[in-house]
Amino acid sequence: MFHFHLAPSGDDSWQGTPERPFATLERARAAAREVTGDVVVHLGAGTYALSAPLELTEADSGVVYQGDEHGEAVISGGREISGWRERDGVWLADVGDLETRQLYVDGRRAERAGVDALPGTIAMTETGYTTDSTGPQGWRSPGDVEFVYRGVYPWTEARCGVAAVTGDARSTVITMVQPAFGWAAELYNSVWGGQSSHGLGLPTRVENDASFLTEPGTFVLDRSRPGRHVLRYRPRPGERPEHTRVVAPVLETLLRATGTRNVRFEGLVFADATWLRPSRPEGFLHYHGSGYYDGGAIDRVTFGEDASVTIPVESSTIPACVVLEDTAGMGFEGCRFTRLGASGLGLSGGGDVTVRGCDFDTLSASAVAVIRSRDVLIEDNRIRRIGLDYSGSPGVTLLSTRRCTVAQNEVTDVPYCGIVAGPGEGTRILRNLTADTMTVLADGGGVYLSGPQGDSHDNGAVIRGNVIMDTRTPYNFALYTDYGASWVTVEENVVMRADNTSVLQVSPPLENVVYRGNFWDADPIGHDSPPEGVTYEGNTTIADERKLNDVTAAIQERAGLLRRREP
Repeated sequence: MFHFHLAPSGDDSWQGTPERPFATLERARAAAREVTGDVVVHLGAGTYALSAPLELTEADSGVVYQGDEHGEAVISGGREISGWRERDGVWLADVGDLETRQLYVDGRRAERAGVDALPGTIAMTETGYTTDSTGPQGWRSPGDVEFVYRGVYPWTEARCGVAAVTGDARSTVITMVQPAFGWAAELYNSVWGGQSSHGLGLPTRVENDASFLTEPGTFVLDRSRPGRHVLRYRPRPGERPEHTRVVAPVLETLLRATGTRNVRFEGLVFADATWLRPSRPEGFLHYHGSGYYDGGAIDRVTFGEDASVTIPVESSTIPACVVLEDTAGMGFEGCRFTRLGASGLGLSGGGDVTVRGCDFDTLSASAVAVIRSRDVLIEDNRIRRIGLDYSGSPGVTLLSTRRCTVAQNEVTDVPYCGIVAGPGEGTRILRNLTADTMTVLADGGGVYLSGPQGDSHDNGAVIRGNVIMDTRTPYNFALYTDYGASWVTVEENVVMRADNTSVLQVSPPLENVVYRGNFWDADPIGHDSPPEGVTYEGNTTIADERKLNDVTAAIQERAGLLRRREP
């Protein structure tokens, strides 16, 4: 067994011993490649700032990267900002060609400065908007302004940039960035109850201009002068430039492992990354979950005679800041993923991966996304405060997976679904606790599953022993089997305090779905006349919360984090 040691105060010319540690992960990776046998890389407490993503290949197989039990070992893609000057209560820093969409001040997230909606009487045009207000003409850097559209569809939130602002003393013309605005006109078309909607509609929020910088703890990045960008931050009470650590995430990827085998990460912190794609002319045209539109064909789905939506034939997926591609035997244990501008951990292809005992918080998108992988275990993880920039992001997403298990996790304070499973085979969603889900968008649930899940109950999906409470928005289904779900067993779950506990009548219809032995505080929609493809038996509705808690105490005790039951 070989051991190499790192410390922020180390030197890559040293030997990597406890007394003379290396300074960088790149040097430790090179040292591990030079030896034959098992390797442990020990990261001492402190921050390891990356200048480029750490790339691992098959040549890096069989290594353990281990944090320091006496203090956090942080793998960071951020840049510390200095050289502040103050003007009218705002800090300013010249940051060169810095590009970022997030900022963290003494570890706390600063929000992008913004205002709710546009001023005046507004009309949407083919290229943008007109308003009888002259307010937008006072924006200092119009080309940096971004519009947010919450609820284009109930489950959707989009972002599109401004190209130009012109006007006179009576009105203003706002021209939006292309191709995003034109794409949106094609993508977002729906009919509900005979009423049609077209395109993005009016923005619900307007972000990133110095004129919006009125609230403490907010920031703006002014890129109006190429290569001479200015970062502006309005401090919170008590903050002083000389005593405050301000970090701007720069890298989009911290770690990428491709074809790697049997590598473990233990007790590490992955932090301070961004995702710049939404700032491009294509914008961020979110559709569902972690998916967004990036051009291409669009289809229409009809629900009855007076309801339809358009959907992209293909979607792109919000990337992760820690990426596994076609790996096997990988593991993350006791790690933390925080202050990340996209998803935390992304798995694509490969399999036999364990994510256990980790914390995911302060993320712009999802915690964990698994696509086309097999035999993945996501267990005993705490997920909270995710989807901070991309509200449609679920806590955990499984898409086109086989034999993947999501068990004993705690998912709280998320803007959309807690756990999502799309079409797959052999999915297991077991004994999780979700609370305060659907806090922003609608038409989802604490646990959401859609599409075919196998070809029999032997290899279908099982949703068992979960506790789903406090599903917040006015239009939700806490435990939601949707959109042609088939070969699913839903049993022994507890659901309370939701707009709707569940729904049995969806389109396309459910097939070979069993609801058995569940407990709720209200009957699911369609329980009195289950459709042909649904078996509904032995479920119990108890409206009185105290009685429901008493009856389901054993199920509730077994759900959620394993760690909370350890001595």
